[in-house]
Amino acid sequence: MSAVQELLLLPLALLALQASLCRGACVEVDSNTEAVVNEGFKLGCISCKKRGEVPATATVDWYFMASDETFYSPLYSYDYENKRDEITDSRFDDRLAWNGSKKTDDLQDGSIYILNVTFNDTGTYKCIFTRTLKYSNFHYPINTNKTIVMKVVPKLTRGLASILSEVMMYVTIIGLQVWLAIEMIYCYRKISAAGEEALRESASRKNSRWSP
Repeated sequence: MSAVQELLLLPLALLALQASLCRGACVEVDSNTEAVVNEGFKLGCISCKKRGEVPATATVDWYFMASDETFYSPLYSYDYENKRDEITDSRFDDRLAWNGSKKTDDLQDGSIYILNVTFNDTGTYKCIFTRTLKYSNFHYPINTNKTIVMKVVPKLTRGLASILSEVMMYVTIIGLQVWLAIEMIYCYRKISAAGEEALRESASRKNSRWSP
């Protein structure tokens, strides 16, 4: 990373540092969809609990439908409360691991990680959260599902959207810095003009005091 890039990213780094000091929050983001053959790939699946004050438990089940298939097959199940961590599709034996929430049965991140991706892993993945909100008088079940269409490529390529996003980020940062510089110059000139006016008024009062 060049010195110019580091300078431009400094405001974002300060914001990230400030955010890290605050209480963490759950944010639902879409998973990446382009994997590189023979490398690892994270299938992201986040389902934030809407009522943070209510205790809850959740399990996560994954399903897979290859590009040449017409139905889903059970892929993986995770249940921290009942100590269940099971790969149910033999095509992924020894190649799949849990990459979501740790040491809690109130799961919000149900991501998994695939090792040594192959072209046969191309297809559609479905992640299903089964969450139970535990109110004092009753339990309320909620199901949430997310679908990810994954493509396996020989080499990672940057899409036009990614390039435009990076360009817009730099344009925004530069724009904010220019705006801040203009505001500082405006304030300096305003304060300077006010100071000069006060000096002129003071000198005028002194001259009128000593005039016959």
